[in-house]
Amino acid sequence: MFKKILVANRGEIALRIQRACSELGIKAVMVYSEADREAKYVKLAEEAVCIGPAPSAQSYLNMPAIISAAEVTDSEAIHPGYGFLSENANFAERVEQSGFQFIGPTPESIRIMGDKVSAKQAMIKAGVPCVPGSEGELSDDAAINKRIARAIGYPVIIKAAGGGGGRGMRVVHTEAALVNAIQMTKAEAGAAFNNPSVYMEKFLQNPRHIEIQVLADKHKNAVYLGERDCSMQRRHQKVIEESPAPGIPRKLIEKIGERCAAACKKIGYRGAGTFEFLYENGEFYFIEMNTRVQVEHPVTEFTTGIDIVKTQIMVAAGERLPFTQRQIEMRGHAIECRVNAEDPFKFTPSPGRITMWHPPGGPGVRVDSHIYTNYFVPPNYDSMIGKVIVHGDTREQALARMRTALNETVVEGIQTNIPLHRELMVDANFMNGGTNIHYLEEWLAAHKR
Repeated sequence: MFKKILVANRGEIALRIQRACSELGIKAVMVYSEADREAKYVKLAEEAVCIGPAPSAQSYLNMPAIISAAEVTDSEAIHPGYGFLSENANFAERVEQSGFQFIGPTPESIRIMGDKVSAKQAMIKAGVPCVPGSEGELSDDAAINKRIARAIGYPVIIKAAGGGGGRGMRVVHTEAALVNAIQMTKAEAGAAFNNPSVYMEKFLQNPRHIEIQVLADKHKNAVYLGERDCSMQRRHQKVIEESPAPGIPRKLIEKIGERCAAACKKIGYRGAGTFEFLYENGEFYFIEMNTRVQVEHPVTEFTTGIDIVKTQIMVAAGERLPFTQRQIEMRGHAIECRVNAEDPFKFTPSPGRITMWHPPGGPGVRVDSHIYTNYFVPPNYDSMIGKVIVHGDTREQALARMRTALNETVVEGIQTNIPLHRELMVDANFMNGGTNIHYLEEWLAAHKR
């Protein structure tokens, strides 16, 4: 096992990894930008290193600064968390070339799964169902592209091979709009992702967003830890996640989960990962794989009792997975609400000083957050300041616990999206379960403030 790990991230995930290290008896070195000097995990750290000024490009995305911090502190491994450099194959390569263990997949796995075209080809080979679409990237031949679209059937969606987070996508409803849409998406993809490659898929009208959590070790063992329903989204950003997914038969989940675990073995995957699917009319369609720990991992930890972050560290150190598929048991229901520093209905960021912070408590309630009373939320990063997660024996009990937890939560000095979550927890359609990926945006349009 490692003696010392450098945590190359910030916010609630930095604190989460720090806690996992503490449980494993590992020293955690925390890095921070000048804007995060007062963060809780920095104050708690035995060792902390400032890696640059507030802008991410000069701190959390600064590879030489992070690797230098690992060198001067004699760290053995680097945990990238999520976001920033967590899915950057070049960073993973530089970490390992510098003599450290990257706590995540191999650079090769990150490269394959980071490019949507190569990821889809790898999944087709591994027997994972994919959305009908082009076999690879689209050429500049308009006639061929029109033939592909006709074979798929309109509407189609043009996607950037190197895209993510809902960027680099364009829906096309008619053949007349196709050529222009491909050219525009290519130009945007080249500018945003330094990769102009695009591909085409069938545009599913009312799907749900279902993901399968996997864990794999270096000894060709891989398991799946059930599913999460992440359909409550705004602008392709998840707002509420839950597990298990309401209304989907367990046999279907088991079938797709087994395929995901088998795919991990086939591509030599290691560490934590998530297969993301669109689900419509009883069918799963692979869209992408996230080669890192997810923001929403706590719902799976609640339903399986497995510590995903500790397991990530253990398998990176060369240990075997401490459980088999047969030993994994799903228990009860878990729901997570992401708490953002923003206007709850206009979504404008609300950085600033928190004058009062009172987190909820009680049975089955977990709060993952790095904030505290008098903490200053910097304007330089993502607006998420924490997550409220609940667990109950049933979905109804989990919903009741979440309503209570949100009513107990106090954040003063800044605005948060907690009032939005309170309304959604009593929305009849959400309470019934099974809402699609468009539901939240339609709800927001109908409830304009």
